[in-house]
Amino acid sequence: MSATPHPETPVNPATAPAADTPWRSFWRDFFKDRVATVGLGLFVLIVALALAAPLITPQNPYDLSTVDLMDSRLPPGEATGEGFTAWLGTDGVGRDLYSGILYGLRISLMVGALSGLIAATVGMAVGLLAAYAGGRTDAVIMRIVDLQLSMPAVLVALILVAALGKGVDKIIIALVVVQWAYYARTVRGSALVERRREYVEAAQSLGLSPLRVMFRHIMPNCLAPVIVIVTVQSAHAISLEATLSFLGVGLPQTEPSLGVLIANGFQYMLSGKYWISFFPGVALLLTIVSINLMGDRIRDVLNPRLEK
Repeated sequence: MSATPHPETPVNPATAPAADTPWRSFWRDFFKDRVATVGLGLFVLIVALALAAPLITPQNPYDLSTVDLMDSRLPPGEATGEGFTAWLGTDGVGRDLYSGILYGLRISLMVGALSGLIAATVGMAVGLLAAYAGGRTDAVIMRIVDLQLSMPAVLVALILVAALGKGVDKIIIALVVVQWAYYARTVRGSALVERRREYVEAAQSLGLSPLRVMFRHIMPNCLAPVIVIVTVQSAHAISLEATLSFLGVGLPQTEPSLGVLIANGFQYMLSGKYWISFFPGVALLLTIVSINLMGDRIRDVLNPRLEK
């Protein structure tokens, strides 16, 4: 007698395992690295503190009516004339350093995010145009990119900010000019490979416009290296903004960015007032380190051949 086949057990959609999407796979591989996980957690904490600055700080360092010169250079833990304790001390004009650091983080993160987004948009468009057009257009664009990359970023940003003036918008413009060439070169290299694929030839044979072929078909396949560059260049933009502000050509004294706070305490270092520059410097260091840790792991996940 032949055995009666057992009917297949129906699968309950509510209890069935979820399909492994690319995003789920990406985050699963990302969290395998504990150091990168710590970096992500630190970055999320920094962003949360910066966004909640108006709610958790005892003073608005932008409001000069709340700043008292009698509270100048108070050491950490001292009580101020306004009735609150300056746990990290005060700077040379009486601003609470804890409040100044959190508000300064808002400026640093905004500068890094906006400059990275705008530079990536400009650089990707230029890189795609160079790769798709080829010939003389590609040669002219890449010579401009080579000229841009051959000059020191700090020097170019310093000249631009000195010419444009102080302000957040001026710094963002200077950082975009400094950074766009990195994205253009990277995207152009990836787009040259994708341009020879069969799907691009098929799209061209269907009569699609060059703009649609570039931005609808080629660009999505060039995003992986761009994501990595965004993280690295965002950290570089934050440090560059702090450098310009420290040199006195970035943000004005009325906007206490991390670079301004560090510069305010530099003249008091020899007199023992270390906290004015020390705590903003630690905040800047932790921000840059957290972004770089995430960027290194993202690079390894998107390109496993680079992982050690």
